[in-house]
Amino acid sequence: MNIFHSIMKLKKTLVCATLSLGLVSSPMAIAQEEPLKIGVTVGPHAQIGEVARQVAEKQGLSVKLIEFSDFIQPNAALDTKDIDLNIYQHRPFMNAQNSTRGYKLVPVADAVVQLMGIYSSRYKNLEDLPSGATIAIPNDPSNGARALLVLEAAKLIKIKDGVTSTASLFDIVENPKKLKFIEIEAAQLPHSLKDVDAAAVNSAYAIPAGLDPAKDTLVLEDEKADFAVVVIAAREDNKDDPRVARFIKAYQSDEVKAFVEKTFPGAYFTAW
Repeated sequence: MNIFHSIMKLKKTLVCATLSLGLVSSPMAIAQEEPLKIGVTVGPHAQIGEVARQVAEKQGLSVKLIEFSDFIQPNAALDTKDIDLNIYQHRPFMNAQNSTRGYKLVPVADAVVQLMGIYSSRYKNLEDLPSGATIAIPNDPSNGARALLVLEAAKLIKIKDGVTSTASLFDIVENPKKLKFIEIEAAQLPHSLKDVDAAAVNSAYAIPAGLDPAKDTLVLEDEKADFAVVVIAAREDNKDDPRVARFIKAYQSDEVKAFVEKTFPGAYFTAW
């Protein structure tokens, strides 16, 4: 009888020990995967990113969004590994940053179509812009070129043949209305409308400022323009991280598509 009781007691002790080890190891296993840190600019990209984060969380991927208020810091943070991905820029801007700053950033997926428009608080139609009107454009080379291409498509200026993503004010060969240009930091362009005749504003800054790209523009960029598609960017050294592929799947989900269509009709479109 004593031997039987001893055996039963030993079995009970082993079962309890096994259960205890299982309870301890489970949280440790969960904690091993660090949250994927993703940089987004304030406004639409942060809003869309939040929906993607919620989808990713449901799929078992922990995501932390980090918001930035300009176009320079998200790439700097990605390069220094303070974040793992960012979502806010088009390919020409990323390529220019790689070239001038020595980054090794790569697009890993398409995110949304984000258009630039020409806005004015003084005029309702493009034809109303007077001779000598002052137009504000972004002061970074890539988006400055983008603004000039939008103005060229509207037949307000002519850029030197063969020049596209590197266009600058020096490449304007025809300017029949003798437009004057002022270069301003991109985030400040919506606020410049009270001081200029018109401004070229990216939707990422237009929408938070209360502007509607579908209704308030004198002219809107073509959806098929090289600058229109925003990418999810990574570094060359982490583009194959399995968590990146999992996040892309969450971002390019039906939930995100539905949110974009409902929240930004006529202003943002999903690019997948």
